[in-house]
Amino acid sequence: MALNDFDLVLFGGSGDLSMRKLLPAMYARHVANDLPPGARIICVGRHEWTREEFLANVDKDSKPHIKSKIDERWDSFAERILYVSLNATDVKTYGPLVDTMRKDDTLTRVFYLATPAHLFAKICDNLKEAGLVTPNSRVVLEKPLGRDLASAKQINAEVGKVFAESQIYRIDHYLGKETVQNLLALRFGNILFEPLWRREWISDVQITIAEKIGVGNRLGYYDNSGALRDMLQNHLLQLLCIVAMEPPTSIAPDAVRDAKLQVLRSLKKFTPTTLAQNIVRGQYRAGHVDGQPVPSYRDEPDAPQHSHTETFVALKAEIDTWRWAGVPFYLRTGKRMADRLAEIVVRFKPIPHSIFNQPTSSFQPNSLVIRLQPDEGLSLNLMAKTPGDSMRLKQAELELDFNEQFKTPRMEAYERLLLDVLRGQLTLFMRGDELEAAWEWVEPILDHWEQADSAPVPYTSGTWGPASSSALIGRDGLQWREEALPED
Repeated sequence: MALNDFDLVLFGGSGDLSMRKLLPAMYARHVANDLPPGARIICVGRHEWTREEFLANVDKDSKPHIKSKIDERWDSFAERILYVSLNATDVKTYGPLVDTMRKDDTLTRVFYLATPAHLFAKICDNLKEAGLVTPNSRVVLEKPLGRDLASAKQINAEVGKVFAESQIYRIDHYLGKETVQNLLALRFGNILFEPLWRREWISDVQITIAEKIGVGNRLGYYDNSGALRDMLQNHLLQLLCIVAMEPPTSIAPDAVRDAKLQVLRSLKKFTPTTLAQNIVRGQYRAGHVDGQPVPSYRDEPDAPQHSHTETFVALKAEIDTWRWAGVPFYLRTGKRMADRLAEIVVRFKPIPHSIFNQPTSSFQPNSLVIRLQPDEGLSLNLMAKTPGDSMRLKQAELELDFNEQFKTPRMEAYERLLLDVLRGQLTLFMRGDELEAAWEWVEPILDHWEQADSAPVPYTSGTWGPASSSALIGRDGLQWREEALPED
């Protein structure tokens, strides 16, 4: 689908997200000839730079993150970039932006707010007061979208006074990953798994997003957020929705988002007992990652010495529907873990009886592993006969490596999502009621931690988190995938 001319306005245009992700994504689409001749990128920031000074910063801060070949096409890309200095909270400073925007109400205008969430409402109000919001305008909201249900509702209400719901794009970059969209293709483009995609055949589902890195230069943000707000409330719950949702009537935005919303509303509410038993909260201590010593969270530069911010969360969720009743969903995320990975593991129930000269306990249950990072692909784990004259079975893998199977260039998540915004395609973006439903389910956890005034459980950097995480899943007679892998 060809794009029409547009103005993409990046608030926070000199910030980390713009430099690391947004500008590299737009350069990749420029190299791919996806951008029309009249497309412009207007970067907005507080620094009183000239355009030349800003482009010098782009050379220094953005080019190192570009995976596409940087060649003579860079000059034509740079011609698309403009810079405007203003104070986002003061509408009186918006004059230069008004003067820069083209006076054409039929032109697509995208305002990307790569700013703290508490500025969203004020920026939207100022855009309206400055006369910059047209029927063809769209606004992109970066996470975190609030700190709790009340703040999320407030953001929705205030942004909704300026932009219609159909103009609001709440971005979750995990939904732009090829593997996540291939999960939709796997489920709804094939008949193979649908008869098995239910409580009668599935034992449990595990969703893990693990990082080797610590908080790095994000400590100021992270210490006020923590793993639950930063990762679980958005990324992990969105992945759960795609795994568990009923088949939508089509790929149309509201059909898909209605199906995801139903999952969120069907999540079993927490009780005082499950709040205490089914959630593990951890914080990393000093250890070794890739053989290198790393400090404790509390020893990171500028970290509060008695911080109770969690860097690890694991929990058990249940979905009260006919399809999923009784199937546990285990969600887990953490920093300074043993490996960097994002994966979904769908484990099927064990065979009821062995006809072979092996006990059923020696059979690994079949499992489907969807890998989101670092290498994207699918694995189906089956039992197969080992070579030789004895009838001995061992686990084997059917492997689909997307890079090997499809030789076409990969599109990064932000590339795809930016293209969808520019095309007006909302399927991969959260709707307001989705956001509020996710916060409604998560908020009791935050309240419980605050009321109990409890500290996170320490875990050693370079491990898979606190031992209580293994105990959480172990109470159901199960193991995390890395614990259950057979020895060679």
